[in-house]
Amino acid sequence: MSTKTSPARDYIFFAIFAVAVLTMPIWLEPIGAGYPDLLQKFAIFGLFATGFNILFGLTGYLSFGHAAFLGVGSYTAVWTFKLLGMNPIPAVIMAIIASGIFALAIGYVSLRRSGIYFSILTLAFAQMSYNLAYSVLTPITNGETGLRVLRSDPRLFDGNGGQEGPLIANLFGIEMTGWGGFYFCAVILLIGFFVAQRIFRSPFGIMLRAVKTNQNRMTYTGLNPRPYTLAAFVISGMYAGLAGALMCITDPLAGAERMQWTASGEVVLMTILGGAGTLLGPIFGAALIKYFENIFSAFNEQTLHEIFGFLPDFIEGPVISVAGLFVGEGWHLTLGVLFMLIVIFLPGGIMEGVSRIGKLFKRSPGKSEPNRATAPAE
Repeated sequence: MSTKTSPARDYIFFAIFAVAVLTMPIWLEPIGAGYPDLLQKFAIFGLFATGFNILFGLTGYLSFGHAAFLGVGSYTAVWTFKLLGMNPIPAVIMAIIASGIFALAIGYVSLRRSGIYFSILTLAFAQMSYNLAYSVLTPITNGETGLRVLRSDPRLFDGNGGQEGPLIANLFGIEMTGWGGFYFCAVILLIGFFVAQRIFRSPFGIMLRAVKTNQNRMTYTGLNPRPYTLAAFVISGMYAGLAGALMCITDPLAGAERMQWTASGEVVLMTILGGAGTLLGPIFGAALIKYFENIFSAFNEQTLHEIFGFLPDFIEGPVISVAGLFVGEGWHLTLGVLFMLIVIFLPGGIMEGVSRIGKLFKRSPGKSEPNRATAPAE
């Protein structure tokens, strides 16, 4: 593929992706995922995973502390609501700035090490942030109760001193709940995806891949990798902060549980499951995990009876007993089995499977005829 046509193909690819995201309520309805609350999670965690992929997928630096930036973005968004008003735009901007500054501080220290030592440092910072939010910083975070918007808050730009008006984020009268919230998150996801696409195609993205490929060789050529890795870390943290802000825009509540190590581990799973280092992979991984979490976890015995009701009674009972282990509270078991299968058979994630299928369709018939004369390769 020539470099002259690649920008056009990128724009076409982005346009197709944008249409797919904006029409999700239509084509996800048949599988029970066409309602706004779940679609909001698809967009928010897709953005979170996209940002994490810029660090892990391009540079190979595995962070176990990205939930800290998710929490910082959430708290910043709620404080922006409390002080300025319920317009989501200032909350988004302030969350990006705050999480970027926080990521710069953590990244400056953590990136002095690499490999498992870097991962442990980021995990330590995240857990420290989580504990601080529950204890020392209670006046700012409201501890285990969580931070929410109150009628008594100043909300300077909401008329009447903020004492009146809805306690729901709204953009020029459009409340950020239901479909309004989904489409706001979807537009932010598209912007984040476009920025990530530009990073992947830029010289900066090439330098990040060089860090992942062979950092020592890069150093020997006279290039210092640290500014590039620090920039990637900060950008990735800003994505996480933006995702945290979107969580509060659709539901104005921030809690310290968003900073737990399990949230950091979840975004790692999303990225690996979909395909680290690819543009679409982390979004697919995020959607798949959130689908299992919200759909499979809602299955109960009655639902299973409706699904397997066509079976004879002596077969239906054992089948429901086995299936019950993988749904409801046991949906993590289904996710674990799926993750194992993908890691074993598709190490590159879902996108590797998509790539393999694409190669099957692209394979020319002439390649299966070894006796046929072929022209020399160009």
